Amino acid sequence: MFYDLSLGSRIVLSLFDMSDVNSQISNTPLAPFAKGGLWPHRLAVVLGCATFPLLFIGGLVTSKGAGLAVPDWPTTFGYNMFLYPWPEMVGNILYEHSHRLVASCVGLLTIALAVALWFGERRTWLRWLGVTAVLVVTAQGILGGLRVVLLQNTLAILHACLAQAFFALTVGLALFTSREWAGEPPQAPITDSGRLWRLGAITTGLIYLQVIFGAVLRHTGERLDAHLFVAGLVALHVTLLVWRVTKYHAARLKLVRLAGSLGILLLVQLLLGGGSYFAKFITLLRLPMDMVVFLTTTHLIVGALMLVTSLALTLHSYRLSERTKPALRPNPLKEEFST
Repeated sequence: MFYDLSLGSRIVLSLFDMSDVNSQISNTPLAPFAKGGLWPHRLAVVLGCATFPLLFIGGLVTSKGAGLAVPDWPTTFGYNMFLYPWPEMVGNILYEHSHRLVASCVGLLTIALAVALWFGERRTWLRWLGVTAVLVVTAQGILGGLRVVLLQNTLAILHACLAQAFFALTVGLALFTSREWAGEPPQAPITDSGRLWRLGAITTGLIYLQVIFGAVLRHTGERLDAHLFVAGLVALHVTLLVWRVTKYHAARLKLVRLAGSLGILLLVQLLLGGGSYFAKFITLLRLPMDMVVFLTTTHLIVGALMLVTSLALTLHSYRLSERTKPALRPNPLKEEFST
């Protein structure tokens, strides 16, 4: 059973549109955004949009206990993974094998993006970031396969955590390859953006810490206390972040949209978290299994959307920070004639 991802996909696409981040990190910013320069950005956007449903399918695999439905790797019941008969993809095999196929597509897209960046991007740090993405997605595939072969929950937890980090990396790549990143910020710097981006960075870190404890809880049933405690910290910091943006930067529409989206996602996440808690840990509440799977899996992907939204807000506010603006170099000729 696959659920509608249209709302989440729209949120992901909106993040890619909010892509003007600090161009001063660039060694040699791309001048005009030539046609050739569009391809890395297009590939990065497609990669991010492909990674989002992969997270959802992976969540379904865990929620349904389908991770070991296919007992071998890298083959599928002895078949080449890409040649496994479609009529035999039934029950939990459908979820696990679909997860492998979509993951393979994401891996190929990552390689294509890295090649496009290596041969078409002038910024050295961004070329190597593309290589890093290939290394991360390769490690992710190996972790997933070893989880099947070695039957280790620790590998499953690492696999879940790395998946969210990779999703954040794809959103970052889409931002960094955008037209806005290649040019100067269209607005004047904001005076307290140092506080804003630092608060955003702390919030993003806390959300990722919550992802880690969520993975531990999903795969072991343990550390519910830590998960709830960090959830409280996340809620507090998101509230502070939204308050700071709306109070001091209401004229910055991009910041306001990101902060508003993060606030809405927090409310949805709290409702889903409460529903997941009652569905899994309160025995008196007997919900249908499909409803439990829907709640827990949607809880996972909304957490992923919170992570990348907070990251986008942090990068955008950092770009607008005064400390990222290049200092004007003194003109030696002017100084000479003035003396």
